[in-house]
Amino acid sequence: MLTVVSPAKSLDFTTKTKTKKYSDPSFLSEAEQLVQGLQKLQPAQLSSLMDISEDLAVQNFERYAEWQRPFNLKNAKQAIFAFKGDVYLGLRAEQFGTADLNFAQKHLRILSGLYGVLRPLDLMQAYRLEMGRSFGINGSKNLYDFWGSKITDALNKALEKQTQKRKVLINLASNEYFNSVKPKLLDAAVITPQFKDWSGGQYRVLSFFAKKARGEMAAYIIKNRVNSPNKLKQFDVDGYCFDEEESNKTNFVFKRKQAK
Repeated sequence: MLTVVSPAKSLDFTTKTKTKKYSDPSFLSEAEQLVQGLQKLQPAQLSSLMDISEDLAVQNFERYAEWQRPFNLKNAKQAIFAFKGDVYLGLRAEQFGTADLNFAQKHLRILSGLYGVLRPLDLMQAYRLEMGRSFGINGSKNLYDFWGSKITDALNKALEKQTQKRKVLINLASNEYFNSVKPKLLDAAVITPQFKDWSGGQYRVLSFFAKKARGEMAAYIIKNRVNSPNKLKQFDVDGYCFDEEESNKTNFVFKRKQAK
């Protein structure tokens, strides 16, 4: 069973990690091509492209100017510790032990606009490039076009190494990022968990809580070595419970009455 999550806009490159173990991203050459294209843009152009403030545009202009290979622990950081945000607030990777990180390295993938697919311990340098932005190079009209089937191919390679006979991919990524995957070419059944909270007299998806719950479910899979969808139904972190009636084979719905 393989799980995918989205990256985060917020990054932390100052806090030290407790492990020096790392790996290299599979698509560094592609990332370098994108960076070379981004390096040609001025802060004002980055601000328009990414819909960000002038200060953030300058920050990312400097990030891309400083981006360089090869990656090492002095100029880069493991992805699972570099990303911060709602999903990673739920993931709490800083609490993972060595065995957890080893399991995550095999069973968790982070989709990325710049790096394509990242394993948890893959090194990355600071960046901002959301998958849905209309940025393309070498004739591509956007990032979906640029990545083509490469992300799906990488996921298939990871799935080939899974020991279970039935190949399953747990989609904990946002639509923006999972749209970079081509389900028809994916050698696995896709299950998308959905998290709903009681609000305004009904159960609904609340963005912050849903994002955090995705991270919590990823952590639950890692810490409990979950290897089948049926075991995933036992997820009960922070008061969520599996709703059998509203769920189906491809969409697992989890609900809770009150946030804990």
